[in-house]
Amino acid sequence: MKILAIGDIVSKQGCEYLRDKLFGIKREYGADFVIANGENSAIGNGILPQSAKFIFDSGVDVITLGNHALRRPEITDYLEENECIIRPANYHKSAPGRGMVLLDKGAVKIAVINLQGAVYLDNIENPFDAADREVAFAKKEGADIILMDFHAEASSEKRAMGFYLDGKISALFGTHTHVQTSDATVLPGGTAFISDLGMTGPWHSSIGRQFGPVLQKLMTGIPARFEVATGPSTLEGAVITFDPSTRLATAIAPFRYREPLN
Repeated sequence: MKILAIGDIVSKQGCEYLRDKLFGIKREYGADFVIANGENSAIGNGILPQSAKFIFDSGVDVITLGNHALRRPEITDYLEENECIIRPANYHKSAPGRGMVLLDKGAVKIAVINLQGAVYLDNIENPFDAADREVAFAKKEGADIILMDFHAEASSEKRAMGFYLDGKISALFGTHTHVQTSDATVLPGGTAFISDLGMTGPWHSSIGRQFGPVLQKLMTGIPARFEVATGPSTLEGAVITFDPSTRLATAIAPFRYREPLN
């Protein structure tokens, strides 16, 4: 079994590039299941029902989110109505939506868990405590393959979570930084791991935003509106292969599809 995990989709351009490329990528890898992070898929930031539906219609099975999950209030009802879009499970219990989805794919039950890191991000429930709870629940419900999108800032926290859950889940992939890391590996216990999948959107940018306002903020400290960049697109992620008998990973391979700059 092969699963595609796709990095943070940025704005309309990222959504459109996903639609243009995903069918061919699924066919190329023989993928059975697709997860994509959509927390920045709306124009501006956050996610809207329209951008979520566009991502689903493009061939994604589960949308994960992150620290911008609730940025747009229009998404609230959609999070309650559609079980295949999930926000971090360690949000406050009053938050709309859910932090896990369990899907029966016939021969296999797949659980997808979404967590948010605590380092440099909002004050939330400890992600390691939340991981214990959510993984235990997924196993109790009969999940064969357990996948986790750990939306976090610090690579150290992501790697610590990967080793903490090694052998307990099938794969952990990080999102949020929009920069694909070179540490993809299958850990000793059989859990596929990568610190960050990267992003889907305009790559000649500062993680999807125009350079000018970002530089202004960094150089002067004066707030600036970070507009979405334009130009050539990239689609980044990883393909993960699983052993059908053990439900653990046998391989993880990052990929990148990118339009040339000139």
